[in-house]
Amino acid sequence: MMIDQWRDTLSERFDVAVIGGGAAGLSAALTLARARRRVIVIDAGSPRNAPAEGVHGFLTRDGIRPAELLALGRAEVERYGGIVTHGRATGARRVENGFEVTLDDGRVVGARRLVVTTGLVDELPEIPGVRERWGRDVLHCPYCHGWEVRDQPIGVLGTNAWAVHQALLFRQWSSDVVLFRHTAPELTGKQAEELTARGIRVVEGIVDALEIADDRLAGVRLRDGTMVARRAVTVAPRFVARSEVLRSLGIEPTAGPRGIDACIAADATGLTEVPGLWVAGNVTNVAAQVITVAAGGTIAAAAVNADLIAEETREAVDMYRASGARELAHASRRAS
Repeated sequence: MMIDQWRDTLSERFDVAVIGGGAAGLSAALTLARARRRVIVIDAGSPRNAPAEGVHGFLTRDGIRPAELLALGRAEVERYGGIVTHGRATGARRVENGFEVTLDDGRVVGARRLVVTTGLVDELPEIPGVRERWGRDVLHCPYCHGWEVRDQPIGVLGTNAWAVHQALLFRQWSSDVVLFRHTAPELTGKQAEELTARGIRVVEGIVDALEIADDRLAGVRLRDGTMVARRAVTVAPRFVARSEVLRSLGIEPTAGPRGIDACIAADATGLTEVPGLWVAGNVTNVAAQVITVAAGGTIAAAAVNADLIAEETREAVDMYRASGARELAHASRRAS
């Protein structure tokens, strides 16, 4: 929707504002729009998976480009009357009967309920070549990209305690896996035995850079000058929830399932400790794939709709009782 058209809706108070226009946010908005709710999606336009060539493991959409998936999702939301607007939410505050969300261009959106699906940030090691090739031949998820690097020489860049787990995972897709221990903890005897049994070589020493040739990964260079040819490298980044808006409402990230990540705690539906505020997607489930975060958005939307129905029912009962009391008073006066 064009900005000037959007401004015509400023006087409208939405049932739900969804912050984040990825798979989780659009899925939540689609469900809410189909439930005949007035819903707006506020999207900053910086999807985490933008560098990837395709989305994988998403039934009926395997291999679709991330931008195409989001474009289809936006069109579906708008088909049912939902609004998708570009903008970055910088904060939110509680107001009577809901929330007000402030955008970076000064716009303010009012909504009775709030769903935050802002995702996470991958904190990558500061090694030349890692960020440049991230999402292409520098990877982290075997279920997202393992098939694409099958049977290729794969390197695992050890930065934390998950390095051994990751090496054993990627061994399923290639028989040529090398673990570069780098800054990962020293191996236990059990870990060393497991890696040896699976034919995974361990290389000690600090990784200095990833070498790139002909616009593709060529290998891993150690600080001592040793070069180990690799066609793909996997790294376990630290996942950190994008939580600017949530912090403005008093919610801080907590340790994730690996102990090194930062995510937002919520119940099974995504409800946070703040009444009326839900989260969905990677902001609360750092390990979730695209199809999983989309499902999380649907779950949160159903819970939000149920909460709104409960509120509307209470209000209707109060009005019904009040109208009944008025009728009784009128009848009494007529009788007298």
